[in-house]
Amino acid sequence: MSQNIPPVNTATVTLDEPRRIGQLPPVSPLAFGCWRLTGTDEETSATVNAAVDLGMNLIETADVYGLDWGGTAFGSCEESLGRLFARQPGLRDRVVLATKAGIIPGQPYDSSRDYLISACEASLRRLNTDHVDLYQIHRPDMFTHPDEVFAAFSSLRGRGLVGEVGVSNHTVSQTQLLEARLSFNLATVQPEFSVAHLDPMRDGTLDHCMKKSLVPLAWSPLAGGRVATGEGLRPALLEVLDNLAAREGVTRTAVAVAFVLAHPSRPVAILGTQNPARLAELARATSVCLTRSDLYRIVEASDGVPLP
Repeated sequence: MSQNIPPVNTATVTLDEPRRIGQLPPVSPLAFGCWRLTGTDEETSATVNAAVDLGMNLIETADVYGLDWGGTAFGSCEESLGRLFARQPGLRDRVVLATKAGIIPGQPYDSSRDYLISACEASLRRLNTDHVDLYQIHRPDMFTHPDEVFAAFSSLRGRGLVGEVGVSNHTVSQTQLLEARLSFNLATVQPEFSVAHLDPMRDGTLDHCMKKSLVPLAWSPLAGGRVATGEGLRPALLEVLDNLAAREGVTRTAVAVAFVLAHPSRPVAILGTQNPARLAELARATSVCLTRSDLYRIVEASDGVPLP
């Protein structure tokens, strides 16, 4: 008696389609993140221009960036970008600019109305611009009522200081609570998501993005660089990534970024390397062809156990 076995699904996912964040101009699936933007002005110029020339037109930063990775002070990464915008007046118009606020070292969080408004105004001064396209709450402040966040967002949007708004590192319930108090839509959520951190696929984050048409901005898509070094990752996961990289003619890091982009919620992967050559290699992620079987091989290798 013959078995009626369905054919193997060899369809691949299109990775290079632009993303739409609310009413903003389309952005590349790959964004440039500024957490490590702590070098000289010449290094900043070289890296940012390389990213933009590669099509990475979403530039993502935060007011607290600059307190580590060799930075000098709170706000120093925004200041570095601001000096670059001053030197290249046309550059600001080529990018979709995003920043975040809500972390105060030592406090540690504040999402009150007055603080968010003052933090945004300070970011605009440092960034040498009259508005940011996307403004996000960096971490949830559990001691601020969401009505205060709504009041801050409403004021900033009404004054034309921000375009779209979103949240970073929020749980689904925290995001839903804020959404219930807003009279306009959030545009983004920003979770950690990588081949080594699959939680957003299982905790409801990416499901909620698809339900509400939110764009997930995946931070640390290379697991803080561990995909490149192999440090702390399961040997089976590295083997799967290396095999796929050899097949596709790219590095394992490009395959790892392609995995993030392949989710149907259509994430944007935020790349933090300050090396223009590595940015160029990672840009090849959008041309990687991953089948459904490839994707599940990565999931199983990441989990360390077979799927049921």
